[in-house]
Amino acid sequence: MTANDPLTAPIPGSDRRSVGGVDLEVVRAGAARVKRMIYPAGFRWSEHMKPLVKTDLCAHAHVGFLARGSIHIGYPDGCVKEYSAPAVIAVEPGHDGWVVGDEPAIVIEFDFENETPQRLGLGGGHRHD
Repeated sequence: MTANDPLTAPIPGSDRRSVGGVDLEVVRAGAARVKRMIYPAGFRWSEHMKPLVKTDLCAHAHVGFLARGSIHIGYPDGCVKEYSAPAVIAVEPGHDGWVVGDEPAIVIEFDFENETPQRLGLGGGHRHD
């Protein structure tokens, strides 16, 4: 993160940590959380996070804005969703995800912790829209 780029500069009052190579900053906003996640080039959930969380797929829903970079989201049925910035994302639980290209992916996400899928309408699992 650099102070010269407002998209990557430290967020005042945030809870900062790095998990599986992902730089994460979290700020509470009412009943929700706003998170900025910076996924490095080469990141893949199944390689970098799976060993830490010990689930076959990412069990979280992700709703937010891809501000920089490109990502692919893969589901067990073979469906792949592709996103390139700028893009709004809505990712159901039960996926693998990876950064495409040489640029980090920066996601601004909104969540309700364990209630995110239900509160944001993603509780039914992966759909083909």
